[in-house]
Amino acid sequence: MTNDLTENLFSLIKSLSASEKRQFSLYVGRVGVNSDSKFLNLYKVMSRQKKYDEAEILKSTSISKLQLSNVKTHLYKQLLISLRLNPAHQSIPVQIREQLDFAYILYHKGLYQQSLKLLDKVKSLALNYEEKNVAYEILELEKIIESQYITRSMNNRAETLIKQTEELNRLNLISSKLSNLSLELYSIFLKMGYCRTEEEAQDIKDYFRKKLPRYDFKELGFKERLWLYKAHLWYSFLIQDFLGCYRYSMKWKDLFVEYEHLIPIHPVSYLKGNHYLLESLFYLNHTDLFEVTLKELEDSLRDPKIPHNDNISALSFLYVYSNKLNLRFMKGEFGDSDELVEKITQKIAKFKGRIDEHHIMVFYYKIACLYFGDGNNKKCIEFLKKIINNKSLEMREDLMCFSRILNLVAHYEAGLDYHLDSLVKSTYKFLIKMDDMHEVQKEMIKFLRNLPDVSPLDIKDEFRKLHNTLKKFEDHPYERRAFLYLDILSWLESNIENRPVKEIITEKFKELSR
Repeated sequence: MTNDLTENLFSLIKSLSASEKRQFSLYVGRVGVNSDSKFLNLYKVMSRQKKYDEAEILKSTSISKLQLSNVKTHLYKQLLISLRLNPAHQSIPVQIREQLDFAYILYHKGLYQQSLKLLDKVKSLALNYEEKNVAYEILELEKIIESQYITRSMNNRAETLIKQTEELNRLNLISSKLSNLSLELYSIFLKMGYCRTEEEAQDIKDYFRKKLPRYDFKELGFKERLWLYKAHLWYSFLIQDFLGCYRYSMKWKDLFVEYEHLIPIHPVSYLKGNHYLLESLFYLNHTDLFEVTLKELEDSLRDPKIPHNDNISALSFLYVYSNKLNLRFMKGEFGDSDELVEKITQKIAKFKGRIDEHHIMVFYYKIACLYFGDGNNKKCIEFLKKIINNKSLEMREDLMCFSRILNLVAHYEAGLDYHLDSLVKSTYKFLIKMDDMHEVQKEMIKFLRNLPDVSPLDIKDEFRKLHNTLKKFEDHPYERRAFLYLDILSWLESNIENRPVKEIITEKFKELSR
């Protein structure tokens, strides 16, 4: 057994809830001979361990070093079988798969009529719950049986099966092409963030038009429309069309209103749709609607239709708390954030194995921005270092670039400017390496590089000059990207007017709310 599988087994055991452990004990105990089996003894020892210790396993059990690999493999398989039998994991897709397995067993026993009857029933269930891939597989088995056994159940049986197969095949092909396009666009976004130039945006537009399959919208079901909206959403995010983001995230959310019975089947997609709607509203700065939508998301998490499991718990934390931070930015409410930050860091530790590093780094950046807005620059730098020192982070180049820009500004604000020159040089080199030097960043680097040589009497004039220079980029289709991450203009205004940056942002929020 490989080290990866050893780690997988250990993490699987540690993820078991109390009810799942009881279920496993009952499952194993159904056969008396298992009560002292080697795989059960291995489970008992690993359950007690806080860290995997092979020496303790060999000492505490009768398992030899040569046997250990096979026993681990067997234990892993038995745990998965037990979890599959657990009522908490008996979702509709699992039940459909189980019924299909039963139909295969009946077919192999030569009980064709029983198999066909079960297949017809489970096919209706699969189509009702939009499990078209499984429905296609069911049809293929029906055709195999019909080709071997004449049922005489329907005069045009062959034609019906062929028509159903062709229709499902066409829809599954559209769904596959849309899901591929959605995933490709999401991958591009994770790698580089928003389009940085007109050329990049044009490349994305050409790519999207080329890859978008032909379809008749009236024929599309839930799955096809869901992938269509996802693809359009990522396309809109990439080209910074936030109205488009709002439009398609709203369509995504409305899709689950139309197919309400599918919320328990696809709770992750349901939550994601709400999250991206909130992201769109954040970038459009629609604060009132944002607050209403966030409350709706929190209320929906208490709905019994949403299954409560480890995955949903991790995603609920990710979406709710990410947007709680966004709401603070929108309102300019930067103070009294220690309790919120403490709660977030605790939950990051709790769900670390279930949340990818990219999302954790986004949390750290938002927390850094929160502290920067509150004037707590040392705390801001502390969280930025977590991103800057992360050598394994290969996604969201823009996140890494803006972390370094904010780090420079925070060092200046904190009075830690004794090595500002070396920080400016290292940041400049990094931006060149990332090929992410925009006009806003160039002006910021130039300003910070010259700052130590500026007379205190002239400092406000320098802030005003930079403010006038950057103001023209605020509504630029691609340069405005810089202001999505850090409200540089409010920071400059706070220095010009000798007022806290949070005061400036709060005033702007009140102005927009009128």
